[in-house]
Amino acid sequence: MLPTWFWLVPLSSVMALGASYYFFSQMMKESEGTETMARIAAHVRHGALAYLKQQYKIVGIVLASLTAIFCVLAYGFHLQNPWVPFAFLTGGLFSALAGFIGMRTATYASARTANAARESLNSGLRVAFRSGAVMGLTVVGLGLLDIAIWFFVLTRFYNVDDSQQVVVITTTMLTFGMGAAVQSLFARVGGGIFTKAADVGADLVGKIEAGIPEDDPRNPATIADNVGDNVGDVAGMGADLYESYVGVILASAALGAAAYFSAGAETQLLAVIAPMVIGALGALLSVLGVFFVRTKEGASQKELLASLGRGVNGSAVLIAALSLGLLALMQMPNLWGLWLALVVGLLTGIAIGRAAEYFTSESYKPTRGIAGASKTGPATVIIEGIGVGMVSVAVPVLAVVLGTSLAYFFGSGFEYSTDTMNLGLYGIGMAAVGMLSTLGITLATDAYGPIADNAGGNAEMSGLPPEVRERTDALDSLGNTTAATGKGFAIGSAALTGMALLASYIEEVKIGISHILERGTDFVFPDGTVVAAGAVDQLQAFNLMEMMSFFEVVLINPKVIVSMFTGAMLAFAFSGITMNAVGRAAGQMVDEVRRQFREIPGIMSGESDPDYARCVSISTKAAQREMMMPAALALAAPVIIGLIFGVPGVLGLLIGAMVTGFSLSMFQANSGGAWDNAKKYIEQGHHGGKGSESHKAAVIGDTVGDPFKDTSGPGLNILVKLMSMESIVIAGVTAAVHLL
Repeated sequence: MLPTWFWLVPLSSVMALGASYYFFSQMMKESEGTETMARIAAHVRHGALAYLKQQYKIVGIVLASLTAIFCVLAYGFHLQNPWVPFAFLTGGLFSALAGFIGMRTATYASARTANAARESLNSGLRVAFRSGAVMGLTVVGLGLLDIAIWFFVLTRFYNVDDSQQVVVITTTMLTFGMGAAVQSLFARVGGGIFTKAADVGADLVGKIEAGIPEDDPRNPATIADNVGDNVGDVAGMGADLYESYVGVILASAALGAAAYFSAGAETQLLAVIAPMVIGALGALLSVLGVFFVRTKEGASQKELLASLGRGVNGSAVLIAALSLGLLALMQMPNLWGLWLALVVGLLTGIAIGRAAEYFTSESYKPTRGIAGASKTGPATVIIEGIGVGMVSVAVPVLAVVLGTSLAYFFGSGFEYSTDTMNLGLYGIGMAAVGMLSTLGITLATDAYGPIADNAGGNAEMSGLPPEVRERTDALDSLGNTTAATGKGFAIGSAALTGMALLASYIEEVKIGISHILERGTDFVFPDGTVVAAGAVDQLQAFNLMEMMSFFEVVLINPKVIVSMFTGAMLAFAFSGITMNAVGRAAGQMVDEVRRQFREIPGIMSGESDPDYARCVSISTKAAQREMMMPAALALAAPVIIGLIFGVPGVLGLLIGAMVTGFSLSMFQANSGGAWDNAKKYIEQGHHGGKGSESHKAAVIGDTVGDPFKDTSGPGLNILVKLMSMESIVIAGVTAAVHLL
């Protein structure tokens, strides 16, 4: 029988989705403004829908193909749980749905935000932020719903009084995290290629060569640029953070099942549902936090940041306070330790967010320093931006190091020992849950940015008064900072989740070996240890350190070392492939915009309309073509390494990719955000203002930063989690079949 506390999960899901619908309906009651504003918004909306339809066709083929493979492994070779193919498929479908709802909301909200900004800055902020909240609450609502449905279904078929079957339930549920990761990779990377190709093309030809303002309707790439904001920064980001959210909760639940394996069925089940319940509480508090966000007319960037901070920080304080009472009511073992681990995760997330704010906001020295470097040309802008990004990595890495150490210490019952390792890892999982517990409102601050950006584009193309564009620019600049903060949360959670998934991987390996034993075959570990056929109980008695010893997972093992190098290399190769993809696609866009300026008379005078659809088509085709290589790389690496080096190789691969990918991703996200805001700082009238040589130099810096922060950087976060999830799904195959 399920604990009563479990029902808080589906209840919170329904309430979050209900609040999401409420904010959507309130936004739809707002006016889209003039006929021109509505027409431009419709162009963007139709372009975004056309792109997503094409993307979902490709992702559908990939998901169906992988599902078929998992069916063969589960039903043909009996190397996987029979539920795995279905769980994998639902993860992909829910992730796609979360991104689609967020994108649809954003395309309806942009013109309404611009129209509200005609009234006041606060009105524009309210419409944009609450529209962003639709995305945030949809992600957590669908995530909790997917988790609740699968947990309820699996407990109907497995005995929750049997500790081993609880482990099977939690590791099976991890596989729908892989489905979500596959979908999010295509959504984030494909959307990132689309949006940055259009953005770079529009900036290089429009701003620098033609000397026209950003989002000028004479620029042929401007509609494609606005479409890209929605398919990349909204739909892609929603799919990405959906996967982060469910991955954190499911990894922690699996760790709870392993950590309290011998503590009795009731205690083990509480440890499994505790991360789900904390997520449910955070969803409810995120709804409350949305209502805390408001500002005044003429607010500075610091004041705008503070207004958003009230919502995020208010929710964080409430979750910290109320989670202690909730865990106490649940009668969780190691109450204070688990609560402190959760608080550590919250504080780690806040530290990462504040660091991103400092290094990317125009209110602080680093971004203003990049703007100052523009006086000596684009080369110094690039150098300064790269330096800022590299230095910015120190704070989040140290925050994760300290947070991980403390969470392990608190989770293990305030001691470091082999016997308490599983408990310490569960503490790390709870810290990751704490970091993303308020994702509903954290994601709202992120999703609001592209809406504000599109609102500025609509205001420019519709010829609204200058003060409206000033307000939307202020909201857009704030959005760049909050986007960097949101990326920091996603990247930080990926690091903590990655560590938690390493332990879950070993548990899944044990389940894979048990299938071999049940078929009447002995299993021989790499160190020579033999487990006789049918001796499943003996296998389950091995603890984590014993399993690592049997598989010879030590740094001196060449299998581990070479695989770590491979994982580190993959992070750079993935970034390079996605950067080059943006470069090629942007080159096509530059050529097309130049062609239209040259061959279509009357564009610059406003007598003729550019061929917007042609630019949208170029970005769409480029995104579909270019995203296949990084996707294939992410999916193939764990399989190839696993088949060659086995379990030690997979663990080395994941560790190398996680450590390198985390640092590289933070560098790219913060450099890109700082370059973008340095450009906007100059556009406010500093260092010569728009059209000056400093402005042109800053635009070049921004074009380099665009694929950094919106394609390669976020893609690395997904790469790490996808490879971890995939490794868990194919753990049985890796244990049974490998060359070395």
